[in-house]
Formats: sequence, structure tokens, C-alpha cells
Amino acid sequence: MKIPYYHINAFTSSSFAGNPAGVCPLETWLPDVTLQKIAAENNLSETAFFVPAGDHFELRWFTPAIEVDLCGHATLASGFVLTRFLGYTGDVIRFESKSGTLLVERQGEILTLDFPSRPGEKRATPEALVKGLGKQPLEVYLARDFMAVFPSQAHILAIQPNQEQLTLLDSLGIIVTAPGDSVDFVSRFFAPRAGIPEDPVTGSSHCTLIPYWAKRLGKTKLTARQLSARGGELFCSLVGERVKIGGHAVTYLKGELEV
Repeated sequence: MKIPYYHINAFTSSSFAGNPAGVCPLETWLPDVTLQKIAAENNLSETAFFVPAGDHFELRWFTPAIEVDLCGHATLASGFVLTRFLGYTGDVIRFESKSGTLLVERQGEILTLDFPSRPGEKRATPEALVKGLGKQPLEVYLARDFMAVFPSQAHILAIQPNQEQLTLLDSLGIIVTAPGDSVDFVSRFFAPRAGIPEDPVTGSSHCTLIPYWAKRLGKTKLTARQLSARGGELFCSLVGERVKIGGHAVTYLKGELEV
């Protein structure tokens, strides 16, 4: 069986930056075990699979180890593939997913995700979090992921995570965040339990980051940067119980998988 395959770098306008996503358009769903094997073989933080369903698309995401309930960069990459390569001409793409309806809006060269807001609840700081990050955060919140807040961008850059300790935390991932030097806020994202020691640029973490920073800074439109080695830029806004996360995308590879 031959499957179309696209390797797209999301949340960047440059090659060799942003977050790489694999995108596999399908005509019908393959067995879950096959989807997981493809994602493991691709060995990217996520591979997205979508199937047409009337006026929308069903969308799923797999890391090399597990299926996840929400992924931003691979959703943006899927929207990019549909508009750039598969002839989709509308301004809004609707995906149905494990996290409900997700939209990708085309605004010139920028694609904007319309995702659910996931504000975190303030929590006591777990010992494994401090040991895992090697630093005591100012405060800690929990939604799907733990979010640890630090004083400055320099603190975020200095973190050298202990992945073994972070796997002890009962969450998909761990967000670290602080005010940015040249943007409203910066972050990094670690998800060793999902097979991702550090994710280059994480759209889904911004479902928790955006409501926090919007409230703290008193503004609904924000700029953000993820401080991974590859780096990425995100244009964010809070709209009621939804967040919008915009970014660029570039093609690295297109071809076929033989399964």
C-alpha cells in the first residue's frame, strides 16, 4: 500500500526550524496498530492522519509511542498540506478530533488554529517537578500538562531536565514558561512519557499558556516563542473559551510511504 506523505515544519518560515510533523492523508482509516507503527517509523514528535468526512476531515495524531488527544503543530501542518497540495480552496478547514471541533483558518501566509482554551488550576509544586527541572518554579498549574512559571527567559534557557524524574509526574507533559525578552512570553515543553524528551514547538501547550498570560498581562493578543533548539514563533489570542494560535509552515519533504 502506498500512502502520500508530507514532512512539514510548522510555526516557522525557515527550513530546519519550527516543529517537524509528518502528515498522511488517507482515504479510509487504517488499523490503529498500523498508524502507530508509521508514527514510530517516522520518529517525529507527531504524525497526523486525516480522512475526508463530507464537509470536514477526521484527524488523529500519534507520537512514536502513543496516540495523543490534541496536537497543534501537526494540525497546522495538515491544514498546510490541504491548502498547498490537495486543492482545498476554502478559508477555513474543519477537523473533528478527540478534542472536538478544531479549525484552521487561512489568513495570507499565516495559518491560525482555533483550539479549546485549557486554563490550568493552581497546584502545590510536586517534588518530582523540582527534581526534574532542577529549579524551584514561582508557581505551578495543572491542566492536561503541568505548567511551571519562572521569573525570566534566562531561567527557561538554563533548564536541563531530568527526564527520569519528569516521567513520575501524572501528566502528558511539562510546560515551563516565563516573560520573554522580545515577545510576551516564552516556553519549553517536555513529554518523556509520550516518547518526546523535548518538543520543538507545541501548539497544544498554548491552550494553557494563552489564558494564563492573557490574564497576567491584561491583554488578549500575544506573541510567543518556544525556546527549543529549533525554535518557533506563535501569534496568539484568547477569544472567550477558545484560543487562536497562528504560525507559518514550510515544506521539507513530500513523497510516498510503502506500507
